Parts: sequence; C-alpha cells; structure tokens
Amino acid sequence: MELDAVGSSYRRWAPVYDGTFGLITRPGRRRAVEYINGRAGAVLEVGVGTGLSLRDYKPDLQVTGIDFSHEMLAKAQAKVRDEKLAHVVELRQMDARTLDFETAAFDTVVAMYLVSVVPEPERVMEEMARVCKPGGEVLIINHFARQSGFLAMLERAFAPFANALGWHSDFKIDRVLGCDALEVVEQRTLPPLGMFTFLRLRRR
Repeated sequence: MELDAVGSSYRRWAPVYDGTFGLITRPGRRRAVEYINGRAGAVLEVGVGTGLSLRDYKPDLQVTGIDFSHEMLAKAQAKVRDEKLAHVVELRQMDARTLDFETAAFDTVVAMYLVSVVPEPERVMEEMARVCKPGGEVLIINHFARQSGFLAMLERAFAPFANALGWHSDFKIDRVLGCDALEVVEQRTLPPLGMFTFLRLRRR
C-alpha cells in the first residue's frame, strides 16, 4: 500500500479501531507483550496504532512507539496521558521505512499487524533490524497468505480491496524473511482460527 492509502484508510478506522480490529487482534498483542515482558531494556513498537498494547507492558521497560497515522497516534497519546503510563517514554509520528533512531538503539523491536500494511515491507524489516541491538530480537505478529484451501481463495478474492481494507489479505511471509541480519528462532500460529502468525527473529 502507498502512504496516501495507508493514511486515508487509518483515518477512517481510527474512531472505531479499538472495538473492531482491536478485538480480533487482542490475542496476538497479548502474546507478544507477554513475551516482551520477560525481557528487559528498551522496546520499540513500530505501528503503535491507538496504543492498545501500551498499558500491558511491565513498568520497568522503556517503551517507544511510532505510527504514520496522526489520528491513530493521537488516541495512543491520550491513553498514555489518561492512564499515566510512565513506562512509555516517547510516541512519535514516523515512516517505518526511515526510522529516526540510532543504530542498535533497542533491545526489542515489535511490529504487530503492520508489515502487510506498509509500502516496501522489506525495507521496513531492514530498518527494524538496524535499530535492534546485536543479539536483540525483532517480533512480528501478522496475517500471512495461505498456500491452498478455501481461506486461501478468500484471501485472493479480497486482495484487490487492500486500500479499502487497510491491509493485504494475500501478503506472503517470504517478504519478511529476506533480511540477512535476522534469523528466525520461533514461528507459531495464533488465534483466532490460526489466522495470525507469531514470528521471533534474532538480530545476528
């Protein structure tokens, strides 16, 4: 998706996101944050959206969030302010293809339900690897296209409507596995109905 389409789509979804996609994606978000809470240090959430995960991070982490959508980010900022989430050190508007952070700045980088939305996902993966410390981890939660079966046919049928939906239903996992700086250490399916995949990658 092009940035204009991303901005337009999430401008429409921002007012209702928490009660729609937010409910569907809750199990994956919880799985990712539970894992991150077993780690330490600085966390970057790429595509923080309306900030649905922010309250669940443990308080001794230092969490930074970025998002391209001003409307989504405003809702995240309101959550941080209203719930006094002191562990959230910064929320910024940013293009995930050109992260404005130093190299090796974060212990953990996570992107939840993002990579099938952004333009140039391969470039986004390279940037996430760059800002992750050597030995640190990059986590991806996303829907990836099935190879066969009824659901695969549905994914292909919805693919032309990506700009309206706000995500690519036929997005292939290979597009996030080509970064040489990252190695896969875990891959598992997530509810509901195994629609989503949890990927854990280590920075070489």
